[in-house]
Amino acid sequence: MRHLCHIQSINHITHSHHRRRMPPITFTNDDFQGLNNQQDDPMVIIVEIEHYVVKKVLVDQGNFVDILYWATYQKLQLPDTAMVPYDEPIYGFSGEKFSTRGYIDLHIVFRDGAQTKTIPIRFLIIDAPTSYNVLLSRPSLNTLGVVVSTPHLAMKFPSPSGDILNIYGDQRLARECYMANLRPQLPILQTNHIERPPSSEIALSSDDLDPRVGRDVRLEPVEETAPWSSLMAAPSNSVLC
Repeated sequence: MRHLCHIQSINHITHSHHRRRMPPITFTNDDFQGLNNQQDDPMVIIVEIEHYVVKKVLVDQGNFVDILYWATYQKLQLPDTAMVPYDEPIYGFSGEKFSTRGYIDLHIVFRDGAQTKTIPIRFLIIDAPTSYNVLLSRPSLNTLGVVVSTPHLAMKFPSPSGDILNIYGDQRLARECYMANLRPQLPILQTNHIERPPSSEIALSSDDLDPRVGRDVRLEPVEETAPWSSLMAAPSNSVLC
């Protein structure tokens, strides 16, 4: 119970007597856009954090804390002074213990074509092996006002202007992460691309980050890629895979 209270305090749980209102959100057959509609894949999406496009973001409706993994934190090139120290461990379903390093408030951009919605998220920073970069849980999902449909592998939420925005899960990335997690006896390697903006003399290559926004110079991919327009239109951001 003590650990739960600590985690809840991080997310500033408050009680409101005001009734929340949201526009109607529906899913139709047109929302089946995956590679395989007969699937049980997790919802893995792409978001934008600190001018990077971050791939391998797991939408976890069963968790009560938003998690940014330490390896991803470092790839985002965030200074240690940006986070607030916090060292209470958290525990998994089977009782495994994970160390925490602190928490940090970041603004996350969710994009549907040219339309975006930005929300603040307080992330707990976890030092643990994983194939994901970020876990988005109930606090951030409720702030976003999102409705997730696992059969459609899609999520919808209202934009600031009242339009309903759509984000679809990436089945290829979801299965890649799943297969990596099936090998607990081996170190889980994050095969994501991280590249500094072209203005920097140092370029790091892995699979987590790729600079995108407002860059005239295009970096050559090191693996099979799809056109950026098929992922999202990010006119002024960078990319974390």
